[in-house]
Amino acid sequence: MRLDDVFARQMGLGAAFAVHVDGELVVDLWGGVADRRTGRPWEADTPVLSYSCTKAVTATVALLLVERGLFELSTPVAALWPEFSSPEVTVEHLLTHQAGLPAIEERVPVEEYGDQAAIAARLARQSPLWEPGSAHGYHALTYGFLVGEVMRRVTGKSVGELVAAEIAGPLGLDLWLGAPDDVIARAARLSAGPRPGPSQQGLAEAAPLAESEPSSEAEQAARDPNSLMNRALGNPGVHRLKGGANHPDLLRAGWPAMGLVTTARALSGFYRALIAGEILQPGTLRDALRPRVSGRDRVLLVDTSFGLGFMLPSEGFAPFAPTAFGHAGMGGFLGLADPARGLAIAYTMNEMSAAFAGGTAAWELTKAVYDAL
Repeated sequence: MRLDDVFARQMGLGAAFAVHVDGELVVDLWGGVADRRTGRPWEADTPVLSYSCTKAVTATVALLLVERGLFELSTPVAALWPEFSSPEVTVEHLLTHQAGLPAIEERVPVEEYGDQAAIAARLARQSPLWEPGSAHGYHALTYGFLVGEVMRRVTGKSVGELVAAEIAGPLGLDLWLGAPDDVIARAARLSAGPRPGPSQQGLAEAAPLAESEPSSEAEQAARDPNSLMNRALGNPGVHRLKGGANHPDLLRAGWPAMGLVTTARALSGFYRALIAGEILQPGTLRDALRPRVSGRDRVLLVDTSFGLGFMLPSEGFAPFAPTAFGHAGMGGFLGLADPARGLAIAYTMNEMSAAFAGGTAAWELTKAVYDAL
């Protein structure tokens, strides 16, 4: 079956899919509706909030700062952020979801959503839920506030400012972590999929389940509003904003764990540049892709594997591609690279599925690309 036929069959409301092979853009598909309310069509340059695909971009900026000697992976967070109350937590623990701070205990008020430093200050007062470095659990939102505050303390700049200066600007990529108003005006509007769980009421966010037969324990946790899984996903609560993840204030806020607004073409272009050595030194990237944690995730309750901020092949991420890395975004987004094949892939869409690690559309398209190589 032709790739464009697979794309059309899987597209849902609206979507885009881009593939680079050996540095060349060889697939650039888009179609459908960008806004269900108005019928506005999805265009070649339609951006959309890509949820946790953001984490790979944030990690890349952090690794750039490590290259420049601003801090080391082994540096205690408290050495860079004196108010941080857990001296045993290192920068590497933050990048690998081992810090034990997956959920914010204090409810974050809506008035604070645009103040990342204030949200980070709440985390600085907490004690880890497990001994840092002894286990891993997906820091769905706190990853960004923690890593972002470290970078702000060191550089005086937000992650969004660093992304613009170090990646998006130099490479000419449509990547915004903190979208301007003109980008917000043409962004695709997210719509909830067919199976809302407790964490997605009114916010176009899916329950955090891989669609490939998640464990019953994970399914139960996804439906329990008091589970660690939903506490990690639900505070700050996007559902408290009118329109949920579509609210302009959220798109402007640029949360470094889930706030990236981008196109499939640009996200694939980011991974193309990354494996070409245009962003990080090759040795830095190789070290970042060395597995740091694998196995049962204390938050998601499925097997996950991470390098330094990047997802590695596991139960829910690229199980058919052992040399791939990248990051999925809740609801069905996907950004992926495979250095062994010179491959960079991205899928964006606006009809959210009940998927933690890329929806069936993203993976069926990606598998079709692999089959064609």
